Parts: sequence; C-alpha cells; structure tokens
Amino acid sequence: MSKPTCYESEITQFLHQYRDKHPGVEERQLEGRARLWDKPQDLELQERLRAARVPQRPYVYQND
Repeated sequence: MSKPTCYESEITQFLHQYRDKHPGVEERQLEGRARLWDKPQDLELQERLRAARVPQRPYVYQND
C-alpha cells in the first residue's frame, strides 16, 4: 500500500518551481529586506519624539 501524498495548492507548486528555476532569490529577498526594513532603532530618539508630540484638537479646522 502506498503512502498518501499531501495536497499542495497550485500556488505552492508554482513557488517551489520558481525557487528551483531561480536559485538565489531568497538571498536577494533578504538583502532587500535588510536594505529597507532591518534598521537599528534609536529608542532614545523615539522617546524624545513621542514626548514632543503636540496633541491634536478634536476638530482641527475650528477657529478659537
């Protein structure tokens, strides 16, 4: 008796085929992520910006 295979959607099959045909795509994705998103965070600067924030009035166009 053969072992039943797991179902794979067409999208999953496409992604597996794409990865096989285009080696290095995952490394390029990680490089792009590091360039755009993985930045060191300055917590002190964030706290100063949060403290300097001026509260907005409920209706900004109302004259006082």
